[in-house]
Amino acid sequence: MSSASNRYALDLERQRPEAFRFGSKADTLHGLSAQIRSATILPAEVVTLGAWRDNRRQMVNRIFRNEWAAAPMIVRSSALGEDGADASHAGEYLSVLNVEGPRALELAVEQVYASYGDDHTDHQVLIQPMLRDVVASGVAFSYDPNTGAPYIVLNFSEEGDTEFITSGTSNDHRTLIISRSAEQVDDPIGEKVAALLKEVERLTGNDRLDIEFAIDRKGALFLLQARPLVENGARGVDIQQHNIMLGAVARRVAERAKPHPYLFGRRTVFGVMPDWNPAEIIGLRPKPLALSLYRELVTDSIWAYQRHNYGYRNLRSFPLLCDFYGMPFIDVRVSFNSFIPNDVPDDLAERLANYYIDALCERPSLHDKVEFEILFSCYTLDLPERLRELTAYGFSENDRLVLEESLRHLTNRIIADDGLWRKDLAKIETLQRRYETICAKQDDAISQVYWLLEDCKRYGTLPFAGLARAGFIAMQLLRSLVTAGALSEEDYQAFLSSLTTVSGEIAADFQNLTKSAFLHRYGHLRPGTYDICSPRYDAAPDTYFRWDEQADGARASHPAFALTLQQMNEISALLKEHNLSHNVVGLFNFLKAGIEGREKAKFHFTRNLSDAMEIFAEVGARHGFTREDLAFANIQAVHELYGTVNDPKDVLGRAIESGRAQYEKTKALILPSLITGADDVWQMEMGADEPNFITQRSIQANTVAPDNFAGLDGAIVMLPNADPGFDWLFSHKIGGLITAYGGVNSHMAIRAGELQIPAVIGAGESNFERWSGAKTLRIDCANRKVDVIA
Repeated sequence: MSSASNRYALDLERQRPEAFRFGSKADTLHGLSAQIRSATILPAEVVTLGAWRDNRRQMVNRIFRNEWAAAPMIVRSSALGEDGADASHAGEYLSVLNVEGPRALELAVEQVYASYGDDHTDHQVLIQPMLRDVVASGVAFSYDPNTGAPYIVLNFSEEGDTEFITSGTSNDHRTLIISRSAEQVDDPIGEKVAALLKEVERLTGNDRLDIEFAIDRKGALFLLQARPLVENGARGVDIQQHNIMLGAVARRVAERAKPHPYLFGRRTVFGVMPDWNPAEIIGLRPKPLALSLYRELVTDSIWAYQRHNYGYRNLRSFPLLCDFYGMPFIDVRVSFNSFIPNDVPDDLAERLANYYIDALCERPSLHDKVEFEILFSCYTLDLPERLRELTAYGFSENDRLVLEESLRHLTNRIIADDGLWRKDLAKIETLQRRYETICAKQDDAISQVYWLLEDCKRYGTLPFAGLARAGFIAMQLLRSLVTAGALSEEDYQAFLSSLTTVSGEIAADFQNLTKSAFLHRYGHLRPGTYDICSPRYDAAPDTYFRWDEQADGARASHPAFALTLQQMNEISALLKEHNLSHNVVGLFNFLKAGIEGREKAKFHFTRNLSDAMEIFAEVGARHGFTREDLAFANIQAVHELYGTVNDPKDVLGRAIESGRAQYEKTKALILPSLITGADDVWQMEMGADEPNFITQRSIQANTVAPDNFAGLDGAIVMLPNADPGFDWLFSHKIGGLITAYGGVNSHMAIRAGELQIPAVIGAGESNFERWSGAKTLRIDCANRKVDVIA
């Protein structure tokens, strides 16, 4: 594609016109109307405020001499400076739709002029016929407006009118992102609009454009507006370099998609949410230090060691995370292989891996729910019934029985009283003891950082990976007790509310401990667990907590959990029927320990990580580097400083310089949440992902960002991800919660469920961006719906 990448840019330069100048909305459309060929510009009448004030009647009569004025019209704003290169003022001024008759026209014109806020006589209004039979309408940018990267971006609705353009409140919209280097555009709407953009670029001599468009039922394309793209100062990488980057990613995707001699499955896909979901934990574009820490502590090898220890396939030589110019993606084939029990025959394992990957590609909205909706990774009371769905995909009854028995054996081994999870809990105790030793006896700062992180791996994230697996199995077993009818939904919620979790302890201790005691215990927590720039609780306590007020501990009232004798008998019979080697008491002990243990492990390993980052920040400060600088470093710099006598300032400086250069590329890249093939790299649809709705409650409230401290009470808080470091939010009386990323079993999902706070976890990029722009939302969890109110 490199030869095609600049072909259009060169053509544009050769054909650049001399005379075209952008003016008001009306003037620009008039200037293009005689030349445009790929779209239609509706006929129009333009009235200046001066002419309107001088002779309103004459203006009205002139308008109604047009045949099209007999049908409904639209009166559109065309103010001075409205579509300037520095500020578009998009949506700031009024437009009036469906205007019929002279009196209505006069009123509409007055309303539009009144919205301008001043009486400059050169202000205009634009009167056009209402476009009918609209099947799609929206906006398109010739470059990404956020980063300046060379992507054509389309955001449009297919609801049947043009209101989406001005209101932005459509709940049914699509976002297409197309590399300017793409040799062809696959989507038919995208193809038409991309051709229109390029024609307007040629006619105006400006390749940075923002247009509005509509398509009618006959397929005709209409240009409703064209203006220079208001840029935020970022131009991104040039188109040639960007083309090279996309080509490299596409080639890597194609290479990895081939069969591998040590992996099951004929192909792979890449996602930001399956398995150790980096989008939730470190974000889509983490700084280099955060990404390198996550790889070092989890996804390079730790994840595979512990999964193999728990009875799954051995993937120890396979990194889980692929770094596409700083964007973290999970290799889904590697992940799915690791969920196949070690004793499943190879032939069955191959077919399972193919089935899992195909199922995800068919239902990409499940990318954050793969273990709940696609994979069979443990035995549950409803597993035999769930396995029946494999029949339609060519699996025999014997295949199902083999997999069922394998998962039963694996699950019994994990949930046993002497299961590996108990040893993992003990390792967390070891981590705490060694933490005190390292802090007390390591005088050298770099040695402290090195050993805090080494211990974090061996005694922190390694057992945490095991306890997270035990916790997941516990949640699955608990949910299957509901499916089997042994527990009600109320019992399920009551059990979760009865657990002693770190989150619950934070809420209780906030009310009962002194400020200093509270921060001594929880001060190491931070909203961005792997982000050195994210302040810890003890570094900015007044940002996170209101010390002069106590949270309303009685807000969420739940009944105590207790099994009836009949339930105990039913569960005992179910355990025997399914050959699960536990009695009822032992099972519920495991369920409790598994769910609680996961949170406990994370709480303690993050202390090592958090302290290591703080000491690293102190080392950097001694050599003139800020936290913002160090965020661009790499954890390998710590290894170099620990293992060599190289100059620290030089080592850190080189790492930071390299990281900054790399991050410029990271910012310029846009990739879909799920990459199913090399073509997805060049053009993609950012679909409205199916979110996770928590609780059955509803709320209508204003939206706020988490840094709007004064406005949190009663509001719907918008979080980019579901990082547990935002747990401080629950010390406030927030009304609801929406996150862009996060799974149904994520920390914030569980916490919202505990407190019965209506929440939408993992809304997806597209939904989150749209809902964040709204002033007021209504979340209806029972109806699985979010409505834009204002």
